[in-house]
Amino acid sequence: MNSFRAACVQLRSSDDIAENVATASALIREAKRQGADFIATPENTTLMAPDGGAKLAQSFTEDADPALPQFRALAEELGIWLLIGSLAIKVSESKTANRSFLIDPSGAVAARYDKIHLFDTDPGQGEAYRESKTVEGGRRAVVAPTPWGKIGLSICYDLRFPQLYRALAQAGAMALTVPSAFTETTGKAHWHVLLPARAIENGAFVIAPAQGGVHANGRKTYGHSLIAAPWGEVLAEAGTEPCVIVADIDPTLSDEARARIPNLKHDRTFDGP
Repeated sequence: MNSFRAACVQLRSSDDIAENVATASALIREAKRQGADFIATPENTTLMAPDGGAKLAQSFTEDADPALPQFRALAEELGIWLLIGSLAIKVSESKTANRSFLIDPSGAVAARYDKIHLFDTDPGQGEAYRESKTVEGGRRAVVAPTPWGKIGLSICYDLRFPQLYRALAQAGAMALTVPSAFTETTGKAHWHVLLPARAIENGAFVIAPAQGGVHANGRKTYGHSLIAAPWGEVLAEAGTEPCVIVADIDPTLSDEARARIPNLKHDRTFDGP
């Protein structure tokens, strides 16, 4: 398999969809200038609203979403594989899906993934989140073929559920995408532990573009977009500012890691406690 260059676009999205699309598009172009073949943006690429209700009010059904056609055209123009980490896609009068879109170089949507695990937590520092109030959780894990191998899709809070990544790896994924908007509180504590762990456990690359900094609505996200190798090495990492990071991905390193530690072959079923 040929190597490729992956890029993470780090954003600080606001509640202005047009502004966010313009910012993301400019950084996607910069990633292409840096030689990236596969470019990924964070969760909530086009909308970081003050709350779930405000997000719902500014959301569209997939066929009416104003951003998706622009990103599809951009992928075709640049000849890239483009993962839009997530858009809020209206699926009912009271719920959106938190949906990733993998777009191929022809501009076609190659895969969709709806975030399965929803962020209903009280992480401290006076923060509280109830994503399930306005988001419908997904029910299907997704692995997508690319010219370099299979890629497994996930979003943010999914990172804390290793069984999802195990299923993706067992389905042949040599890379795992984790577009995120981690809170500053949880990011400081767990981001740098969980991402390499998912890489090591599964012998897979991890590509994790993030939101970073203080957003217009006052929310603080951790940033530190990161690309990790199957043996756990951090290949590239951002700070907190909007930017692009890149790393060269050799899919054979996934095979090598899985041969050195063949734990995917050693999974066993067992009785409960």
